[in-house]
Amino acid sequence: MEPDPVDAPVARPARPFDVARATDTARWQFLSAALRNPGQIGAVTPSSAQLAALLAAVVPRAGAPVVVELGPGTGSVSAAIDARLPAGARHLAVELDPVMARYLRRTRPGLEVVEADVADLAALLVERGVAHVDAIVSGLPWALFDVQTQQSVLTQVGAALGPHGVFASFGYVHALPMPAARRFRDTLREMFDEVMATRTVWRNLPPAFAYVCRRPAAV
Repeated sequence: MEPDPVDAPVARPARPFDVARATDTARWQFLSAALRNPGQIGAVTPSSAQLAALLAAVVPRAGAPVVVELGPGTGSVSAAIDARLPAGARHLAVELDPVMARYLRRTRPGLEVVEADVADLAALLVERGVAHVDAIVSGLPWALFDVQTQQSVLTQVGAALGPHGVFASFGYVHALPMPAARRFRDTLREMFDEVMATRTVWRNLPPAFAYVCRRPAAV
């Protein structure tokens, strides 16, 4: 069944030359990471601008929000998040791959890059004085994790968000009938009171949609 549609913001346009050059570089960095660590990278290309904007739609536009990004990769979703963030916001990005982390620090100097495993999310936030998070956006390859790891990370996500924060992740349309995708969907429904699927982004490779989750069950 087709995921239900939600509106997504339009990404800010950039100069064509800059977009082409940045896109080529990002794709090469992403492919290199996938070849280095095939067990950690669940895609072969970065998220499209359309999917990035859909995921970033959960980020507050006002106040001084704290946003955490899990598995930012080359920063395609990071850019969409930053386009929404107001002045005074804080944007942390937890990236396991050291080469990717260096790339992010070089290309996105305003991003607070944390080179670490998301399995240690709770401790990482404590170390950085983060007591509450308004939104968590994930680019992690959940299908590559076992159920216990998924539950552990999502429990930490829920604790960081509290009752009012929002969690967003994505899935591929072609994978919906697969056992790993069904297990992840079931795990999300166990961990959150509300799990909504967005419209499909057909211009992503492969076509994808987002899960938007609210009210962690453990909070």
